[in-house]
Amino acid sequence: MKKLCLLVCLSIGLSATAFAEGNAEAGKTKSVTCAACHGADGNSPVDMYPKLAGQHAEYIIKQLHEFKQASESNGEEGRNDPVMNGMAAPLSDQDIEDLAAYFSSQKAKPGATPEDVIEAGQRLFRGGDAERNITACAACHGPRGNGMGLAKFPDISGQHATYVKAQLEKFREGGRANDPNGMMQDIAKHLSDKDIDILSKYVGGLH
Repeated sequence: MKKLCLLVCLSIGLSATAFAEGNAEAGKTKSVTCAACHGADGNSPVDMYPKLAGQHAEYIIKQLHEFKQASESNGEEGRNDPVMNGMAAPLSDQDIEDLAAYFSSQKAKPGATPEDVIEAGQRLFRGGDAERNITACAACHGPRGNGMGLAKFPDISGQHATYVKAQLEKFREGGRANDPNGMMQDIAKHLSDKDIDILSKYVGGLH
C-alpha cells in the first residue's frame, strides 16, 4: 500500500499544472472576508478553522474550486461545507488564484506537539501500520508534514489539532470525499479514535 501511495503521489505530481499566477497584493485585499475565521494573515485564532498561512497555493486553489463546485451542485460534487460553499460561490478564477497567492506567501505560526503523543505519533505518522493497512502519513505529506504542492497534498505541519481531527473523522465517515483516488478515505477508515487523536495532536509540532 505504501509503495502504491508513493507511485500515485509521483504520478499526480508529474501531471500537475504550473504554479498559480495569482497576485498576492490583490489577494490580501480580497481576503478581508476570510479574516473572521482564518485570521488576517491566515493564522486562524480559532482551532476549528484551518491555518492557511504558508499552505501550498495549489492546494488552496483546489479546495476553493471544490467548495464552489459543491455550492453549484447542492453538495453532490466537490467538497461540501455549509460555510465555505457560500464563501466560494461568488469567487472568480482570478479571485481564487489571488487568495491562494496571498495566503501561501504568509508565514505560519508554529504549533506544538504534546509530549505524551510524540512517540506514538511519530511511529504512526512515519511508519504507518502494515498489519492494519494504514499507510504512513509521511509517504505523501513528507516526514515534516510539509506536503507536496504540485501534487496538491497539503502542508499539515503546525495545523490545529481540532481541525485535523475533524477532517480525519470526515474522511473516515465519508463526509469528505475530495481526496485524490480516495486515498485519505481508504487510510482513515482503518484509523481508530485513538489513532486520530494522536495524529491530530502530533502534526502540530512538525515544522
